[in-house]
Amino acid sequence: MENMINVYLFGKKYEVPAGLTIMTAMEYAGYELVRGCGCRNGFCGACATIYRIKGESGLHGCLACQTEVQEGMYVATLPFFPLEKRVYSIEEIRPDQQIMMQLYPEIYSCIGCNACTKACTQELNVMQYIAYAQRGEYEKCAEESFDCVMCGVCSSRCPAGISHPQVAMLARRLNGKYIAPECQHLSDRVNEVNEGIFNSVIADLMSKAVTNVDELKDMYNHREIEK
Repeated sequence: MENMINVYLFGKKYEVPAGLTIMTAMEYAGYELVRGCGCRNGFCGACATIYRIKGESGLHGCLACQTEVQEGMYVATLPFFPLEKRVYSIEEIRPDQQIMMQLYPEIYSCIGCNACTKACTQELNVMQYIAYAQRGEYEKCAEESFDCVMCGVCSSRCPAGISHPQVAMLARRLNGKYIAPECQHLSDRVNEVNEGIFNSVIADLMSKAVTNVDELKDMYNHREIEK
């Protein structure tokens, strides 16, 4: 509390302790966050935020849960960032170049400005994975975009109107469905779940979630992790 700084939230000036994240600074200022707060640990992408610093013209994108406030920071949030999800059935499409042309033709309008990469809150090479998608190299696109949290900040800076996270999601789905080798262990477990083998175990866990949360947490922390 000894080091207080001035920030502007939605156009109104507040004095908050230095070191807070944007999200906690909003709550300190009295805002009740019921949307756009998600996991609060920087991995769900729900709290995408834009800001600029007083005296500077640059506009920045970030995740509010992992970005510290700065002196003279002007903060604004949007209800969502511009992403367009095309409708398709993964069972009816194939991992060829034509499917990307059909569903997301705007990726071929990329001008190579690299604004998407510069804006990425996860520091991914966004322009590179779009290039892989253009060439139908879905395995490479899936790997390059693996850590995307779909916050949409990259798309907010794109002059071609590309929905980068949705393109990456399609590539990862195509890779998982048709290209990556099948994981037999996973297939066996899915079959066991469908056969109801774990129904009693799931029911027991659900009851603990209501009656004994501490025991449930202890079970999770000391669970046996399969190799």
